[in-house]
Amino acid sequence: MNRFDYVKPASVAEAIAAAAEPGAAYLASGTNLLDLMKGGIVRPSRLVDVSRLPGLDRIERLPSGDLRIGALVRNADLAHDVDFAKTYPAIAEALLSGASAQLRNAATVGGNLLQRTRCNYFYDTASACNKRAPGTGCDARGGDNRLHAVLGWSEGCIATHPSDFCVPLVAFDAVAEIEGKNGRREIAVEDLHRLPGATPELDSALEAGELIVAVRLPAAARAFSSHARYLKVRERTSYAFALVSAAAGLVIDGGRIKEARLALGGVAARPWRADAAEAMLAGARAEPAAFQRAAEAALTEARPSGDNGFKIELARRIVVRALTLAAAGTPARVPALPASPFASVSGEVLHA
Repeated sequence: MNRFDYVKPASVAEAIAAAAEPGAAYLASGTNLLDLMKGGIVRPSRLVDVSRLPGLDRIERLPSGDLRIGALVRNADLAHDVDFAKTYPAIAEALLSGASAQLRNAATVGGNLLQRTRCNYFYDTASACNKRAPGTGCDARGGDNRLHAVLGWSEGCIATHPSDFCVPLVAFDAVAEIEGKNGRREIAVEDLHRLPGATPELDSALEAGELIVAVRLPAAARAFSSHARYLKVRERTSYAFALVSAAAGLVIDGGRIKEARLALGGVAARPWRADAAEAMLAGARAEPAAFQRAAEAALTEARPSGDNGFKIELARRIVVRALTLAAAGTPARVPALPASPFASVSGEVLHA
């Protein structure tokens, strides 16, 4: 690990000023950043510790009906908030399917949004990686790539975005509130993460020194609370990232779908909103044939980036299952703390 300066600002304004230094990075819980530093993947010259900034650890219901979640709210605290879990069950399920209980107790909402890819070649400094070192190539293209992207990838990078939490945020039109040297701005979480194109080293739409201070869920997202699920397929049920995942939300009236939300994870460098599938579902009966058509529409553009063609069919199946379970209704149980730290949160999530 390289030597670095450590700064602990007392306010958001002080944090932004401190992060204006070239080579600076924000530090919250450090569940991803410290691993990257220890491995020599990133070498910040200054760490700006934002973990105790006032006002960023609150969950607030706004007069508009929107829900504002501070960037320093812990993943576990958000998932186990009873009102939140009842109102946004798919997001609570996504949070509880990520990482381990210990990491969920430490990891923050803002940090989850900005975690880096888990591509093995990105983490191996002896490998060529355009995301880590632009212009060096992508060893994943000819290597072990069965876990890599099937949507939105480029010749320069085939990595995937690892977050579970971001998938339902994208599905339900969440917005990130950002502070920077030019003031405050907002950006849809769907637009926060970038596809690789010719610049895979650019993970997000954030400008240098900008800080995510909150995530806001629109009041309209509450309409899906009775029919919303998040499902994740992974190779082992403990502490593994998604092979594929899906967040589905439906508004059903008289057996017909009035409105649908659908997003996929584990398939691209950002959570993938399935707009065509949503449009196809609107007005359709909530039945298997419609769900199958939606799954086909969601994966129309998918193509293997290596030895991972199986992920396309796997993604189709997880879409169908997520929609089927969402149509059946959100379970009466609220996602809650398991009886033991090693207990499964939900059979559907862990064994989809």
